[in-house]
Amino acid sequence: MGVVGFWVVSDGGVGLRARIIAGGFCAVLVAVVVGPLFGPGYLLLRDAVSTPRSYLTESALGLGDSAPRAVPQDALLATVSPLVDGGLVVKAILVLTLWAAGYGAAVLVRELLRAPLPAQLVAATVALWNPYVAERLLQGHWSLLAGYAALPWTALAAYRLRLAASGRGRPEAATMGAWAGLAGCFAAAGLTPTGALLAGVTALVTVHRRHLLGTLVLLVAASAPWLTATALSGAGAEPSDPAGIPAFAARAEPMLGTLGSLAGLGGIWNGEAVPDSRTTPLALLGTVLLLAIVLTGLRAVATAQTAGHESLRIRRALLALAAASVVLPALAATGWGMEAMEWLVVNVPGAGLLRDTQKYVALAVPTYALCAAAGCTALTALLNRTETAAADLAERKRGTPFATDLADAASPRQPAEPSSQPPFAATKPADRGSEQLGDGGRHQRLDGAAKNPAERGSEQPLTSAQEVTDSSRRTHDECADAQSAEASPPTGIADRGDAKATRETATAPTPTARRGTLLTATLFIAFLILPLFDLTWGVGNALRPVHYPPAWHNVAQLVTTPGDIAVLPGGMFRKFPYSGAAPVLDPAPRMLPNDVLQTGELPVRGRTVSGEGTRARDVETLLLQGGSAQDLASLGVEWVLVERTTPGPLGQSKNTLAQLDPVYSDDDLALYRVPGNDPIVAAQNHRWLAITAHLLWAALLIGGPALAVVARRRSRTAIEA
Repeated sequence: MGVVGFWVVSDGGVGLRARIIAGGFCAVLVAVVVGPLFGPGYLLLRDAVSTPRSYLTESALGLGDSAPRAVPQDALLATVSPLVDGGLVVKAILVLTLWAAGYGAAVLVRELLRAPLPAQLVAATVALWNPYVAERLLQGHWSLLAGYAALPWTALAAYRLRLAASGRGRPEAATMGAWAGLAGCFAAAGLTPTGALLAGVTALVTVHRRHLLGTLVLLVAASAPWLTATALSGAGAEPSDPAGIPAFAARAEPMLGTLGSLAGLGGIWNGEAVPDSRTTPLALLGTVLLLAIVLTGLRAVATAQTAGHESLRIRRALLALAAASVVLPALAATGWGMEAMEWLVVNVPGAGLLRDTQKYVALAVPTYALCAAAGCTALTALLNRTETAAADLAERKRGTPFATDLADAASPRQPAEPSSQPPFAATKPADRGSEQLGDGGRHQRLDGAAKNPAERGSEQPLTSAQEVTDSSRRTHDECADAQSAEASPPTGIADRGDAKATRETATAPTPTARRGTLLTATLFIAFLILPLFDLTWGVGNALRPVHYPPAWHNVAQLVTTPGDIAVLPGGMFRKFPYSGAAPVLDPAPRMLPNDVLQTGELPVRGRTVSGEGTRARDVETLLLQGGSAQDLASLGVEWVLVERTTPGPLGQSKNTLAQLDPVYSDDDLALYRVPGNDPIVAAQNHRWLAITAHLLWAALLIGGPALAVVARRRSRTAIEA
């Protein structure tokens, strides 16, 4: 399936065992989260609507009266669902995107920090097990999570593009592969407009200045479906209702305030779409633990040069982006912030896309993953040094010569003092040739080249005291072959001297260091999971599949002539007996082969936020007031569907229905045909332009990853030659 093609990103020479462990760990977490969806049925929860079959209507292409918020998502499902059940497609996309979010975080910390395997698992947990994921799942934003999952991969693509551009030898293949990978990231994130913005912002703050133009071109190409739909229909270019700003502002959670909620990756506007644990003091506990874990690695992420200067630049850019993604939504929730946002959506076309500001907290997650991994490694190194010092002191008190004493007798050289420098700490410019790594005290050259033989020959050998101290500081990657290759970027061309130096100086971790690393990682993972325990099993079984009654299929088969469909009761949300207690979006627009008119009005926090179109509102008003069939036909309505098992306003619609031709009726649905209708036919040139834009997006989605794989093979061949 092309939607997830970009996830297949080269990991260079990293050991197979390490990749399997990291990928398997992410798969287990995903299974625990979405377990109920593995059963038969369809996802129908708030904004999430999956159906057995959907159709390539004007609305699916973004050409309807409403803003194209679900483009190209709806067109993709309409294209694939005739071949594969649409409910299965949605489940597969959701599972794969969640897995990619976790595994992408693991790869990100491995490449930008040279983090060992246990620290990679901590990073994966941060990306997969947090309030943002829980709340967006409960809100039904499954396609937004594709953009969320693309963020670590986008940062990696920007990093590899920097490395490829600075490489020596034959970097052409690597550069092509990096651009192709970035295109695939944009296309996968661009399943929704918000996802495209998330990936675009991440790329624009991390790529080199000389790559900004190319990045913008790719972003526009990946966003072509919704940009084209907005230009053709004009719906998304209309001013948005300013009432949506306070309605969708970030929400303060118990004992946290708005800023604390956002910093803890929570604070969604809908107080009903949150796990139960986030309404208790566990929200405070979980936020404190998450931020404490992040803070333990903050300095290392901001200063360490263990992976070179390009890595440091990427990490610092991500740190700034994370700070902005937390602070700006918090400011937007203040009184003057909401006034500024209201002015923006009224005066700037398309600015309504920014009204749900909490969505953009996702931009902080790659940084949180980096800091958590760095903190795990740094704390392990600190514990190892403390244990070594305690053992040394105990031996001295017992009067037993310790290794340092033996070293003093054996060598005229004084033993080196244990470094007080924290793991991953930056070195002075004069010391950049060799510095401590955060994985326990290994040393490597950081100037891009290994020492020449003359330099190595002039060095004095380490004393045994230094060897013991270094050995005690080492943490591990859990896999020797992964450790020996983790300095080699997947493009295969950059910082080869660094990779060689790392392989020459890396040694096997001690059992004590191994136990310390595993213990620290286990504690971090437990601290992340336990306060949000109800993310398990479909966020407290809320993500359970539903089964539609046969009436939906029967009605879809009877809609055989063109013309729009009006729906009763009024409104866009439904509560069916089979859909659970939470309101759900009406599935009719995705169930039926013709365009279904929807007002776009959203009931939020006791107020109604108006939609963009006017024709659907006119049709609904006419039905509720019991207008004539002739007036209904003049508005281009061919069919009227009555959904009988959901509450909602019906008004005087029975007067209008009495004038229509009944076509189908059972306990669930009733279908009527409007006599004398003259259907409104959309301009075919608009439709073909929209389809062309979708084909461009699909080409990036499929071609980007394919080209990246080809480029990777060519790069490897050039290196081996």
